[in-house]
Amino acid sequence: MTAAHLAAADHPRPQLIRDPDWSDLSGPWGFAHDDTDSGLSSGWYRSAEPFDRTIAVPYPPESKRSGIGDRGFHPVVWYRREFTAAPPAPGRALLLHFGAVDYRATVWVNGHQVGAHEGGHVGFSLDVTWALTQSGTQVVTVRVEDWPQDTAQPRGKQDWAVEPHVIWYHRTTGIWQPVWLEEVPALRVDSLHWTPEVAACRVRCELGLNTWPAEAHTAEVELRFGDEVLAVQSFRLTTRELRCDIAIPALRNAQDLDRLLWTPERPHLIDASVRLLSADGAVVDSVSSYLGLSSFGVADRRFLVNGRPTFLRFALAQNYWPESHLAASAQELRREVELAKALGLNGIRVHQKVEDPRFLYWCDRLGLLVWEEMPSAFEFGPTTAQRLLAEWPRAVQRDRSHPSIMAWVPLNESWGVPDIGVDPAQRHLAQALFHLTKSLDPSRPAIANDGWEIAGGDFWGVHDYHQDPDTLKSRYTRENLDRGQFTERWPNSRRLLLDGVDYAEQPIMLSEFGGATFTPVNGAEVFGYGTIDSAEDYAAMLDAVIGAARSGGLAGYCFTQLTDTEQETNGLLDEHRTPKIPLERLHSILSRNP
Repeated sequence: MTAAHLAAADHPRPQLIRDPDWSDLSGPWGFAHDDTDSGLSSGWYRSAEPFDRTIAVPYPPESKRSGIGDRGFHPVVWYRREFTAAPPAPGRALLLHFGAVDYRATVWVNGHQVGAHEGGHVGFSLDVTWALTQSGTQVVTVRVEDWPQDTAQPRGKQDWAVEPHVIWYHRTTGIWQPVWLEEVPALRVDSLHWTPEVAACRVRCELGLNTWPAEAHTAEVELRFGDEVLAVQSFRLTTRELRCDIAIPALRNAQDLDRLLWTPERPHLIDASVRLLSADGAVVDSVSSYLGLSSFGVADRRFLVNGRPTFLRFALAQNYWPESHLAASAQELRREVELAKALGLNGIRVHQKVEDPRFLYWCDRLGLLVWEEMPSAFEFGPTTAQRLLAEWPRAVQRDRSHPSIMAWVPLNESWGVPDIGVDPAQRHLAQALFHLTKSLDPSRPAIANDGWEIAGGDFWGVHDYHQDPDTLKSRYTRENLDRGQFTERWPNSRRLLLDGVDYAEQPIMLSEFGGATFTPVNGAEVFGYGTIDSAEDYAAMLDAVIGAARSGGLAGYCFTQLTDTEQETNGLLDEHRTPKIPLERLHSILSRNP
C-alpha cells in the first residue's frame, strides 16, 4: 500500500485529502433528549446545563456503544462538545464536517447558528470561521430531529414501530458517521471527480472550487501508478468548475492494460494529486486523491467489467452491527469487505443504506464490486418525492468516483411507490430517479426499481425467495427469460415489468434470493425464508440454490444475506461475523462461476 493509500485508509473523505491532517471530533460529547421539543425555545445552544449525559460520537443513542442505549422514541436530541481551535490566519478558513446525521440537523458554534442540513445518509460541511472566539476554546452544539413515524422520510430498514418487526430494525438517530475539523485555504478545491475512459486512453477530471476565483488560476494534475508517472497536465481555470480530459499514453498498449486496470481480482489504484496555483505561480491549495481505471456496462445479457463479461456473485449486505446499528468503526468497515472477499464473493449490494466512504475505500482497495442503493421512504407523496430527489443526487455525486461502484439502485421493491403499477405519478418518480441518476453518471448501469414492477433500467433485478432449487433453475433458463415470462404476476404476486417496458436483451440478475434461516434461536422470534436444521443441510441448500442461480440464463446473483441482522437470522455469517459453516466450504460454493 502506498503512502497516499495509507493516508486515505482512515480518512473520513478518502478521495480528497488535504494536508495538514484533519482533526477528529469523535469521542465523548454532551447529550440530551428533548422529548418536549423545548430546547430550541429554551436556548440550549447557549448553555451547557441541559447536557447531563455523555454520548460516544459517532454512535447513535439507540446503540449500546454510544453509552446511552435508549431505543425508545426520542424524536429530538441534542449534542454539545468543546474543542480547541485558534481562529485561522487571514486567507484561511475552518470547516466543520459531518459524515452523516439522521435526519435533520441544526448546528451552532459558540451560540451562533452556522448552518442546517436535511438528509440522514450523506454528509455536509460548514464554514465556521466567522463564529470562532479569539480565546481558542470553541463550543459546537447540534440539534437533530428524527421522527420515527415520519414514513415519508427516507429511512431504509429503520423501524417506525417501537420494537423491530419482520425485516425492520432498531433506529439510528443523530450523528452516525465521523465529525471532523479541517483548516483550508479561503479559495480551495471543494470537489473532485474522476471518470475513466479507458477506450479513449484518458481520464476525465471534474474539479470544483468553493467560490469563483477573482483571477485566473492554474490547476496541475498528476497521475501516478506506484513510482510510474502516467500523466502530468495543467489547465487554466477562470470559473468555479473545470472539466478536463487527461491523456494517459500508457493505456494505448492494449496488451499491457491488465497491469493498470481496476478489477475485483486486480484492484489497481492510481494515485492523483491536484495543485491549485495563483497567477504568480504560488500554491493556493494542494490535495491528494485516487481513482481506478475501470468501466462498467451491459451487452448480450451480461454485465461488463472493462468490456469483459463478468458473472456477479453478490450478497445482500445490511451493514448493521448489533452494538452500533448503522454506524461502525474504521476497522469494522474494513473487516466487512475482507469477509465478503474471503467468502469468494466478487461484489456486494449494500441494502437500504448509503455507506460510509471509508467502506467504499476498502472496496476500492481490496477489490469488491458495489451496488449503491438509496434508503427508501414508505409512503408516497410530494414530500417523499422532494426528499428522494434532494438526497439521492448528493449520494451519487459524492460516490461516483469510486472504482468499485458498478450500479445505482434508487428504489427497491416499490417501497415509497407502493402503487406504481396503477398510479402514473409514482411511475414518473421512479423514472425520474432513474433518468436523474443517468444524467449525473452515465458511465454506470442503473435500474429504476429493483425487485419487481420494473419501470426501466439498464438491467433487471428480480427478487425470488422460492426455496426449491429445481424451480429456480427452471424459471431462469435462457428460454424463459423473455418478455412473456416477465408479464406474469410471479414470483411475488406483483408484475415484474410495468406496461410499456420492453425487454431489450438487458442482463437479468437474481438480486435477492435464498434467505433461509440456520441458527440456534433459543425460542426467540426470528425472520427467514424457510428454516434449516443442521450445518450439513445448510451447506447442501446453499450449494443447490447457488448452483441453480449459476446454471441458467442469469447474469449474476445476490444471495440474502451476508450477516444475521437482529431478527433476520438468514446470514452466511452471524451478527458477530462468524461463519455459519466453515469459511472454506462457503468459499468453495460462492467462488464458482457458471
